[in-house]
Amino acid sequence: MATQKKQTFEQALARLDQIVAELERGEAPLDALLALYAEGAELIKLCNKQLDSAEQTVVKLSKGADGEPVEAPFDEMEEQ
Repeated sequence: MATQKKQTFEQALARLDQIVAELERGEAPLDALLALYAEGAELIKLCNKQLDSAEQTVVKLSKGADGEPVEAPFDEMEEQ
């Protein structure tokens, strides 16, 4: 399995695409396919963690009573 340094979301997603393509071909030995599957599972965890973090930082800007922009946390977007 490749060492996972601080990969960006895009890098992890690109590697996942490569892993899926190789798994779909099914030409590698079983041990290699299992290693790819394990690597893919770790990359999915990494991507989910990065998405969760990004979601927590997103804020909605709305117009306040005085007409000035007001920030609201992401999870309050659906309540308004």
